[in-house]
Amino acid sequence: MFKNLKLRQKFTVLLLVILVVGLSVSGLALSALLRQNATNEIALRALTLIDTMTSLREYTLTQIYPELADKLEEKFLPQVVSAYSAREVFEILRKRQEYRDFFYKEAAVNPTNLRDKADPFETKVFERFRKEKDLKQVSGFRSLPGGEIFYIARPLAIKQQSCLQCHSTPEAAPKTMIERFGAVGGFGWHLNEIVAAQFVSLPASKVIEKAYQSSLLIVGIVSAVFIVVIFLVNVFLQRQVIIPLKRITRVAEEVSTGHLEVDFDQISNDEIGNLAKAFKRMKLSLEMAMKRIRRTQGGHTGGTGET
Repeated sequence: MFKNLKLRQKFTVLLLVILVVGLSVSGLALSALLRQNATNEIALRALTLIDTMTSLREYTLTQIYPELADKLEEKFLPQVVSAYSAREVFEILRKRQEYRDFFYKEAAVNPTNLRDKADPFETKVFERFRKEKDLKQVSGFRSLPGGEIFYIARPLAIKQQSCLQCHSTPEAAPKTMIERFGAVGGFGWHLNEIVAAQFVSLPASKVIEKAYQSSLLIVGIVSAVFIVVIFLVNVFLQRQVIIPLKRITRVAEEVSTGHLEVDFDQISNDEIGNLAKAFKRMKLSLEMAMKRIRRTQGGHTGGTGET
């Protein structure tokens, strides 16, 4: 069937096969690359959020807590707790469209507030930070009953001496805090000790969706460019190859029927032009051969008449 196709159709089929095979072969690599790029982009945003929450924690400890510390004996104010401030501000941030799928948690094995209690997976990450002192962050995917999520985590250490006023011993902590959270969790912490892990996470489908959108965009652009290339190749073939070949074919057919007055026009210096030149030489050779034949036939006829 391919042999029965015209030249332009063969080139079109060949280019389409190259397009399909090329996209198929590169599809997996492209998908993995775009997913990694999407993961890196989201991880960068997540790290920015962690840095923002860390700065907010420091602001709370250095600016808010000193101003309200003397009032804690009368009434516990959660606003002086850096973890509370970070969590509340993050929830406000999540009201914005671009951050609504992100989640923030300061996962601790020994938390004051049970909502910060680390689950088994978070506990493993936390213990890894405590064992590997040079480890600055961990990221990846984890499975939850609600689906797979992407997470990035950083260690959280006690950097401010003021933190130990609430987390050293129950006796040193404000009584109003003990009344609210009890005297079991959140104590025995030490300066520069890693006490929690900051987690920022979002559904893995968002990462995949972003990579999928990028894949569609790139595939669409490549396909559009290739379609334009196919069109331009067909136009080039039509003007530079097919039309000259048709002209040569038509002249050759006329010459073959004895119309030697027609001529092969050489309109280019490429292979098609060389072909036309070769046909032109062949036509000249044919004309010379025909003249010799006529002269020979004329001589035989003249000799017969004299006899």
